[in-house]
Amino acid sequence: MSKRIALISEHASPLAVLGGCDCGGQNVYVGQVALGLTRLGYRVDVFTRRDDIALPEVVQWAPGARVIHVPAGPARSVRKEELLPYMEDFARYMDSWLRQGRGRYDLVHANFFMSGMVARELRERWGLPFIITFHALGAVRQLHQGGRDEFPRERNLIESEIVADADAILAECPQDAKDLGSFYGASPQKLRIVPCGFDPAQFSPMDKAVARHEIGVADKDPLFVHVGRMVPRKGVDTIIEAIARLRDQHGLDARLLIVGGETDRPDARSTPEIGRLKEIAVKLAVDDRVMFAGRRRPDQLRPYYCAADLFITTPWYEPFGITPLEAMACATPVIGSAVGGIKYTVRHKETGYLVPPRNAAAVALYMAHALREPEEIESLRQRAFARATSSFTWQKVSRMVSEVYQEVMARVDTSRSGVIAALRVEASESPRSFLN
Repeated sequence: MSKRIALISEHASPLAVLGGCDCGGQNVYVGQVALGLTRLGYRVDVFTRRDDIALPEVVQWAPGARVIHVPAGPARSVRKEELLPYMEDFARYMDSWLRQGRGRYDLVHANFFMSGMVARELRERWGLPFIITFHALGAVRQLHQGGRDEFPRERNLIESEIVADADAILAECPQDAKDLGSFYGASPQKLRIVPCGFDPAQFSPMDKAVARHEIGVADKDPLFVHVGRMVPRKGVDTIIEAIARLRDQHGLDARLLIVGGETDRPDARSTPEIGRLKEIAVKLAVDDRVMFAGRRRPDQLRPYYCAADLFITTPWYEPFGITPLEAMACATPVIGSAVGGIKYTVRHKETGYLVPPRNAAAVALYMAHALREPEEIESLRQRAFARATSSFTWQKVSRMVSEVYQEVMARVDTSRSGVIAALRVEASESPRSFLN
């Protein structure tokens, strides 16, 4: 009989349209892992919060995979920073789901700390083993955002409790594992490094001229592309400043295309961050060189990656970062901040260039270098594609996740077998002792 997995992702549904403030890498991760697990023979239910009154309770998403919309809090969009009070309702719903026999699970895989709270509660009530992928850590966020962090203060304590109780923890890169140990005392025996990935069916190389024609960009101009959520920590302002420095300090002209936002409209009103970035571009006199494409679905992103001379991503911090991988899978080298997962996937001067975060001068320097060294960039293209395809497909990631599942379930089965065996011995020996 196939194993059944409950994937909990309270704020990040695999069915959501990507690009908004709370729709990004975690949505992709949960969806791709769920689908990958079904191909390995698992049956998967993804539990996510209902954020629209029109959503059905259960969606038969793919063979072997369902999405269950949990009524926890108002049936509308709520920022993840404000979701903590509704997690009790989320846990209560899942408890009722199990009591009614609507699902039977061998393991729970939580995503993000609030999902971890629910998984921890299910373990206490039902004895279900659980593993967790945090996707981001409160302590790291506070380190970089300080007073701008709007999550409840108890987040770090909650994360510490989950780290202590989880049967296994999936760190997305070596830095993530280091942070879990340093800030939360995670046991090395619990930690497993399992990266994110990309889908080769969606992301692969294509002719640059064809890609530029498809997205409506002039073929002759040097082009840098950024894809991501429009939030300050992504450091898009650093890239805009680098475009200005490229012109002023290196005498080179290039265009920057920014993909992301709350809607398909690229106007300033669609996302507050886009409005802020447009003001910066005007102030630096590069508003005619910086273009905003608005939000795009994953199946629309390939030509954007392929149109670029380089992909640029300069976050302050990044737990993993899927977009650099997708760019590399399209044979586009990356200039990226040397943080988190980016410094794991991007190899400096081999598949792209690593720069310090919030350092526009360094970004501009490598932009200029790339435009002046086309032969080197061609070599980077080839090696970027090779690294992505050899190590980071979702198929490989799903197998790694499955291996951790099997390890945890085997450990739990052994423990349960030991208890049952002890009870049997006790039961069999007791009558003999009485008879003797």
